[in-house]
Amino acid sequence: MEPPVLRRVLIVDDESSIRDMLAMALEMAGFEVVHAGDAQTALQEIASLQPDLAIIDWMMPKTSGLELCRRIRKNPDTAEIPLVLLTARGEEDAKITGLEVADDYITKPFSPRELVARLKAVLRRTTPRGIDEPVEYDGLRLDPVGQKITARGRSLLLSPTEFRLLQLFMTQPNRAFTRSQLLDRVWGGDVYIDDRTVDVHIRRLRKILGENHSEMIQTVRGTGYRFDPPNTASTNR
Repeated sequence: MEPPVLRRVLIVDDESSIRDMLAMALEMAGFEVVHAGDAQTALQEIASLQPDLAIIDWMMPKTSGLELCRRIRKNPDTAEIPLVLLTARGEEDAKITGLEVADDYITKPFSPRELVARLKAVLRRTTPRGIDEPVEYDGLRLDPVGQKITARGRSLLLSPTEFRLLQLFMTQPNRAFTRSQLLDRVWGGDVYIDDRTVDVHIRRLRKILGENHSEMIQTVRGTGYRFDPPNTASTNR
């Protein structure tokens, strides 16, 4: 199976030269980079691509980077995306205001090495289990690095789509997802397929998990699906 892209960074800045400079530094460090020149485009990119982190310039016209961060935080579908604010404002009050909505605050000018180091630190702090580290519930274990799923020691064979679907569920237990949200996050927002495709994959996934674990994937009437393990506290081994 092809491993999922785990380090996609969205750069939001109205100046293309700054976006290009940041993109070059991040791509050299091994990140995948997506661009947006304004808040509206950024929200569209976030909804369709679900980046692992967003770098947002504070001083943008129309909608500021600070307001964009607030909008991202208010939406439950995007609230957990790590955010880093870029600004020339170095006064203490500005930093306090920025850190109320962002995970880090970088003052201009800064070096590319410092930026990369700060982004990696934010990702280490905010990355949930199941993205970089194994996550396990009641003997169902997902290993993202080895791309393996085991059920009480027995290996399960999943397609790439089934793996991504189960990974999303296991990293966000007890959260109800609509079919549209699952399509956006697992298949991608630019893929136009019927919502019922989700139902087909859920049935296949339940069958693969078997009677010991299939009931963890519950149908939420009128909404979609939820991963509901018997013990929400996961274990890492």
